[in-house]
Amino acid sequence: MEYTVKQLGDLAGVSGRTLRYYDQIDLLKPAWVSGAGYRMYGPAEVQSLQYILFYRELGVDLQTIKALLDAPHFDEKQALLQHREHLLEKRRQLDLLLQNVDQTLAALEGGIPMQDKDRFRGFKEKLIKENEEKYGQEARERWGDKAVDASNAKLMNLSEKEYAEVERLSKEIIDSLAAAVGKEDPAGVEGLRIAELHRKWLSFFWPTYSKEAHAGLAEMYVADERFTAYYDDQAGQGAAEFLRDAIAAYARQ
Repeated sequence: MEYTVKQLGDLAGVSGRTLRYYDQIDLLKPAWVSGAGYRMYGPAEVQSLQYILFYRELGVDLQTIKALLDAPHFDEKQALLQHREHLLEKRRQLDLLLQNVDQTLAALEGGIPMQDKDRFRGFKEKLIKENEEKYGQEARERWGDKAVDASNAKLMNLSEKEYAEVERLSKEIIDSLAAAVGKEDPAGVEGLRIAELHRKWLSFFWPTYSKEAHAGLAEMYVADERFTAYYDDQAGQGAAEFLRDAIAAYARQ
C-alpha cells in the first residue's frame, strides 16, 4: 500500500511538516513523487519510519539515526531486539515508580510504614541506569567493576534526607560555578569552596575518598566532552575547566 504525506502522518502520528523535513535532510525519502508533486511512500518507507520513531523514542539524534539506517550492515532484527530491551527497561522503571506510589499510599492509609530508603528507590535506579549508559564503560575501565558497583550500592542505600542533600549540593555547585566563572580564581577562596562542595557531593557516591582520585575525576570533566557539556551548558562556558582547576588546587592542599 502507498501513502501520501498526510496519510502516512496520520498513520504514524507525526506531522506532515516532520515528514517533509525528513525528506529534506535525506533521512526518509519518498518512494516516488507523483506528477502533481505528491510525495508517495511505500512499505519500505513505512518500515524505515518505524525505526526512526523507535530511535527517537530512545532519544537518539537524527544525524545518528541516519547513519544507523544508512549503514551497509544495518540489522533490522537486531535493531528491534535492542529497542525491545530498552522498552522492557522503561517498563521496569515505571513498575518501580508505581510500586513506590502504591507503598506511599498504603503508608498514608495506615498500612506498613515506608522506610526512607524505599521512598526514592525508583528514582535512584533510574539515575544509576542513566549513568551506566552514559559513563559506565569508561568508569569501569578506569576504576574497575568493584568500585563502580560499590558506588551504585551506596547510592541505592541513601536515605530520604541524604538524597535531598545530594540534590541540594548538585544545585549549589552549578549555581556557584555560574557565579564564579570569569570572576573568581579557581585556586582562590571561592574556587576551593566549590571544590569542597564537590567533595561533599562525591561522598554520597564513593565508598572511600582520595584527593588523587578526586583530581583524576576532575580531569575527565575537561577531557570528556560529555562531562564538559554537562557543566558548561548549565553554568556557562568554561565551567568544567574552572571546576577541574579548583579541584586540582583543592587536592594540592
